[in-house]
Amino acid sequence: MSDSTSATPGLRDRLTQAINQGARRVPTWVLYIVGAVPPIWLFIAGLTGGLGVDPVKAMEHQMGEWALWLLIAGLCITPLRRFAGINLLRFRRAIGLLAFFYIVGHLLVWLVLDVQILSQIWRDILKRPYITIGMGAFVLLIPLAVTSNNLSIRKMGARWRQLHKLVYLAAVLGAVHFVMLVKGFQYEPLIYLGVVLALLALRLPILSRRR
Repeated sequence: MSDSTSATPGLRDRLTQAINQGARRVPTWVLYIVGAVPPIWLFIAGLTGGLGVDPVKAMEHQMGEWALWLLIAGLCITPLRRFAGINLLRFRRAIGLLAFFYIVGHLLVWLVLDVQILSQIWRDILKRPYITIGMGAFVLLIPLAVTSNNLSIRKMGARWRQLHKLVYLAAVLGAVHFVMLVKGFQYEPLIYLGVVLALLALRLPILSRRR
């Protein structure tokens, strides 16, 4: 019994070490290249009829959902390091910037291909709560994207960390936007919201102290 108990942590440590060593060998620029592929594929699929009868809506939805995936992936990095010892911190900036660019793509599809009328865009932002919330999440992410560079980190110091905690609120708003967007009762957006809230709960001081 004691042999199997002692072997399990050893196996876990070796697996964690292997993941960390493998992650250190991957350049961060690879993520930007990989991240550029899905939007290109989505655009080509829309042009060639691969997105069904309403390709604009399909592109708009998919870009938004991918952005939410990336926001969730970014939120996973700290708990993975804290509770599992897996260190992916060097990829957090790339993941965050990709999430922002996907949100910009989601917004541009809505603005340019879907609504197309400036007066209607402003009216929708003011009168449709799910759009208001989605725009709020986008506005919160703008200063984070602008300051995601080494120069801003050096100049802002501790204020940089405080500013980038806005991603927590932006992720919640993005998940709520998805919940309100879908018609009828659907589990998928609720699962996303639950995952975001759970990842934020893991950052509570009481859990950190217990760890």
